[in-house]
Amino acid sequence: MIPLRKNIAEMAGYVPGFQPDNPEQWIKLNTNENPYPTSPQVVAAILQELGTDGASLRQYPDAASKAARIAAAELYGFEPEWLIMANGSDELLNNLIRACANEGDEVAFIQPSYSYYATLIDIQGAKIRTFSLTDDYKIADFPPRYTGKLFFLTNPNAPLGITFSCAEISEIASRCDGLLVVDEAYADFASETAMPLVKKHPNLVVTRTFSKSYALAGMRLGLAVAHPQVIAALDKIRDHYHLDRLALVAAEAALRDQTYLQQRVTEICATRDWFSTKLRDLGFTVIQSQANFVFASPADGDGQHVYDMLKEHKILVRYFNDPLLKHGLRISIGTRQQMEHTLEVLSNNL
Repeated sequence: MIPLRKNIAEMAGYVPGFQPDNPEQWIKLNTNENPYPTSPQVVAAILQELGTDGASLRQYPDAASKAARIAAAELYGFEPEWLIMANGSDELLNNLIRACANEGDEVAFIQPSYSYYATLIDIQGAKIRTFSLTDDYKIADFPPRYTGKLFFLTNPNAPLGITFSCAEISEIASRCDGLLVVDEAYADFASETAMPLVKKHPNLVVTRTFSKSYALAGMRLGLAVAHPQVIAALDKIRDHYHLDRLALVAAEAALRDQTYLQQRVTEICATRDWFSTKLRDLGFTVIQSQANFVFASPADGDGQHVYDMLKEHKILVRYFNDPLLKHGLRISIGTRQQMEHTLEVLSNNL
C-alpha cells in the first residue's frame, strides 16, 4: 500500500485546457495564451544569455532573481524587497497557502473563478469556502469581518472577465483578518490595478503572470508584490533555484520593453471589443470583459453544443461543465484573422 495522505488520495487533480498534439492545425482559443510572439528584446536577451556554446547553462542562476526584481520594482514603483519572482504565478498561490494555512484552516475564493485554487487548498488539507456573485457581479454575503487565512480574488475574474474596482478591493482588504490575494493574471488588459493599494494594506498581495500579456506562457514566470514581511516568508519556502537563467533574462527584458507590451495589449483589447460586438449580433450574450478572453452564451444556453461544433472545425475554446458556467464558453482572443474565422464558423453552423 502506497502511504499517501488521505486528502491527496481522495482529491481530484486540476484539469488544464486541452493541449492538442499538433497545435499548428488548430485555432487555439482555450487557454488564454497570447496569439502574438513575445518581445524581440526578450528573444535577443535569451540568445545573448545562451551564447554560441551554451556555456552559461553550466552555472546555477541567480537565486535571488535580483535583476528581474529590480526591473519590476522600477516599473511598479516599489523597492525590490516588496517583490518576489516566481515559477509562474501558480507557485505564488501555492506558497501563500503553504505559508499561511494549516490543515483545517479556511481559505476562500469566489465561485466561479480560477479552479486551481481548490486543488491547491486540497493539497494543503485546508478547508474551502466559496462566495458567489450577485447578478451585478458583486460578492454575495461577504461578512463584515472575514476570519479565514486567505481570500483569493481573481481580478479580472476568470472565466467571466469582470473586474472589481480599487475602491471595492480596498474595502475587502480592510475586512480581511488574513491575507487578501488579488490574482491579477489579466490585469494588463484591464483599466485598473490594485498594486497601489499594497502600501496601504499590509495584508494585501498582488500576483502577476508573464503568460498572458507578455506572451511567455512557455517560460513559467510570475511575480508578487506585497509587504516585505510577506515577501520574506515566501522567499523562505520557495525552491532555492526556482527560475532558470533563460527565464530570468526573459523576465527582465519583457518588463523593460513596455512599448511592445502596450502595442500588443492595445491590439488584443481592440479585437476583444470588436469580437464581443459581433458575437452579440449572432445572438450571444457576452459579458463585458477586461481580460484577453470573453465569456459568451448562445441564445439556447447550450455551451456544450457550441464547443463540440467548434472543435469539429478545429477551433478550441473552453467549456466548463460547472452548473454556473455550462450555459456558455470562455473564448480566448486570438488574432483578428483567427477571430474572423471563428465568427464565420459560428455564423454558418448555428
